[in-house]
Amino acid sequence: MRQPSVLLIFFFLLLHCSSTPIVELEKSDDSKETGETGKWATAQEINDRLGRGINIGNTFEALQAWQSPFVSGDLKRIADLGFTHVRIPIRWERDDRSMASSPYTIYPDFLAKIKSVVDEALKQKLHIILNMHHHDALYANPAAGKDRFLSQWEQIADYFKAYPDSLLFEILNEPHDQLTSVLWNNYAKEALQRIRETNPKRCVLLGTAEWGGVGGLRSLEIPDDPQLILTLHYYNPFHFTHQGASWSEGSEAWLGTKWQDTDFERQAVADDFKAAVRLANEKNIPIHVGEFGAYSRADMDSRVKWTRFLARWFEQQQFSWAYWEWNSGFGIYDPRIGQYQQRLVDALIKDPMPQQKNR
Repeated sequence: MRQPSVLLIFFFLLLHCSSTPIVELEKSDDSKETGETGKWATAQEINDRLGRGINIGNTFEALQAWQSPFVSGDLKRIADLGFTHVRIPIRWERDDRSMASSPYTIYPDFLAKIKSVVDEALKQKLHIILNMHHHDALYANPAAGKDRFLSQWEQIADYFKAYPDSLLFEILNEPHDQLTSVLWNNYAKEALQRIRETNPKRCVLLGTAEWGGVGGLRSLEIPDDPQLILTLHYYNPFHFTHQGASWSEGSEAWLGTKWQDTDFERQAVADDFKAAVRLANEKNIPIHVGEFGAYSRADMDSRVKWTRFLARWFEQQQFSWAYWEWNSGFGIYDPRIGQYQQRLVDALIKDPMPQQKNR
């Protein structure tokens, strides 16, 4: 082997020592450098890093009448349990948070509040998904609400453009009502274009029309963008997961519905996701299950069985997931007494997949 000259070695050392080190924002250990000249992780890599998550529900997406307070210490609790990301549902359209008419400004104090949540999540080595949740005016009258919707995404994207790739955006939660699948395909593409003006490489989550479920896949048009993750919500069987829920008409009659983890019930889940699995393979797009959960009025044995099976099955499909939710009607933590629903925590984080039953 030919030996390098002394001059060549000196030149290499001089070049190496004079390079300016990259200073990163505080973030999760697996996050990649995301500056102008740094490397961003792929959508699949980020979806792998998302892993197991939980929604901070009934908080920033709630109306003032039923809003739970945000407690920053909860993010440490969530990280200590073994979760690796949080989804932060946000109702940006509230009158105390943004203007309802042009220029549709999101108030600086509210942006600063969300920034503090993001910063604390990063401090706890959690990935974060910020979404747009309960945009009721847009659902009811898409044409009238479109400019505000797009303007808000311009503002959110610009405000957080310097953050690492462990921060993700989700365009809209559960499009429905007058925001039809045809309109949603167009609005989602336009919102993505606005985001890409300031965040060309950030991972963005795209959901389906018709309430965000697997049924909306048949009409979803996926933009040609390598940094997309498909997000789906799953609450089947609905009569089980929403029994006794006051906002679901007729749900009192569903009380007593059980989920017993039979082969038939497991197959129903697999059948529901067939189109999603096929699409993920065809389009090479990762899948995140952004919501799944069973309401507290279902019996605990059934809730544990359903939650455990879905969490493990999603992982077998290489889906990331976020349980609905942290500390309210579906929650795993009771803030009044400072205690966990330990069986649900274990179902999500610790329990292995049970053996199948032949019934």
